[in-house]
Amino acid sequence: MPAENHGTPSLGIVAIGRNEGARLSSCLESLCATGLPVVYVDSGSSDGSAELAGKLVESVVRLSPDRPFTAARARNEGAARLLDRYPDLSRIQFVDGDCVLDPGWLERASAEMDEKPGLAIVCGRRREIRPEASIYNQLCDMEWDTPVGEAASSGGDFMVRVEAFRSVEGFNSEMIAGEEPELCYRIRAAGWKIQRLPYAMTLHDADISRFSQFWLRAKRAGHAYAHGAFLHAGDGSGFRQREVRSIVVYGAALPTALLVLSLFIGPAVLPMLPLAYALLAIRVYRGRRAEGKKESRRASWLYALSVVVGKFAQMAGVIEFHTSRRRHKAMELIEYK
Repeated sequence: MPAENHGTPSLGIVAIGRNEGARLSSCLESLCATGLPVVYVDSGSSDGSAELAGKLVESVVRLSPDRPFTAARARNEGAARLLDRYPDLSRIQFVDGDCVLDPGWLERASAEMDEKPGLAIVCGRRREIRPEASIYNQLCDMEWDTPVGEAASSGGDFMVRVEAFRSVEGFNSEMIAGEEPELCYRIRAAGWKIQRLPYAMTLHDADISRFSQFWLRAKRAGHAYAHGAFLHAGDGSGFRQREVRSIVVYGAALPTALLVLSLFIGPAVLPMLPLAYALLAIRVYRGRRAEGKKESRRASWLYALSVVVGKFAQMAGVIEFHTSRRRHKAMELIEYK
């Protein structure tokens, strides 16, 4: 347990969730074991999550349904409640409700921040609880295997310095996904640094067993890329521009161009389409092997295939974002669980 647990705390925890069921119970129990102040924020759960949390943590925030539910909004309101109760906090640990906190993480993360005052955010290794349960869980676990050292962004679980969080006014509450990289982008632009440590941080329970869930998760990612690129299109940073270009090329432009070309030249050009996607898969596969990932060749090919298939789902997310924006329609959550 971190030494700061004694007396006035300098670290507090915000957990967020929506219909996480038993996963939430495991999450909150791991947080309560730290002895630190914990705020849970519920986004309109219908499974009794808020009532369960009320028995375990000291403060529960139920988001009002008068505004769209987003993880970004939940984290902002959780941080506001936490800092209202403990105004002297210098750091906040954010945890998603489908994750269990590693017992040693807070102490290691706190030590890193103590040593490096220019750090705004520290994150560690998120792992899947049951990667063997499905290929989709396995893919999530592979996705979490990111390089350590100075980083451009974090995931949903991370420790942030309150000073840095306040300096950029927190998350963009309108984003339905991808809010963490967008926050990190603004924090880095303000002169702060982000560090990924080689330590276990959380265990995540994706609970993905069907292709439809994989598709929705990829669609949500496409929506996030499009939203992030749109928000920062005019600042010259290129934020998320490369990702969106790749999605548009492989998810729409390439197949459309070849189909149109076949009308003028003939069907002989159509074999170029599977060849283009095969080359993409090979490039992704080689990239993972070059990074020295501790995974089998089969797993690397599986990941590469998921990237190719995911382009089409991501394109659906890009289209949905821009359709909603042009119609001035509120962004709706894309849920895969």
